[in-house]
Amino acid sequence: MGKIFYVMGKSASGKDTVYKLLLERNPDLKTVVLYTTRPVRDGERDGVEYHFSDEDALIKAREEGRLIEARTYDTVFGPWSYFTVDDGQFDLKNHSYLMIGTLESFEKMQEYFGRDVVIPFYICVEDGLRLERALSRERMQKNPKYSELCRRYLADEKDFCEENLKRCGITRRYENVELEDCLKEIIGDMKRSMV
Repeated sequence: MGKIFYVMGKSASGKDTVYKLLLERNPDLKTVVLYTTRPVRDGERDGVEYHFSDEDALIKAREEGRLIEARTYDTVFGPWSYFTVDDGQFDLKNHSYLMIGTLESFEKMQEYFGRDVVIPFYICVEDGLRLERALSRERMQKNPKYSELCRRYLADEKDFCEENLKRCGITRRYENVELEDCLKEIIGDMKRSMV
């Protein structure tokens, strides 16, 4: 039976870098393309970054019992949903997968597939260092959005509070101070979970 390895962490914890390097170093891992109702951005391709969809597809997946998880965000452009559908992408008899997402989506994935199948990799960094990284990254943007940086920082503190982590069964943390050390720990735990 395959596993779904699920990378998550607060903003600026380095989870995107960890995710990309894990895929490079574990070419047998498959990925899953999520669905979204938001418009396609320049350079994005349907079926690659996301399956670009609409509200009707979300409703249909829910009615058919194939909706694994869904999140809707109220944006200045209206509500945008992101969702995972059991649409044939998952073949756990033959493959293992690597996914990245939020604590909320991780929890729903575990409810759907089981705690023994969906394995969490919670990437963390000391808050001061994380804030420094976020600020450095934002300064490089053409139009920095510092208020959004602050909003995300505070939202992550709430989303990844100890109570929520405990409820989701997340006890192991992967400190991303030295990237290579963090990756070695994760890859070691991946191998152990496959035995």
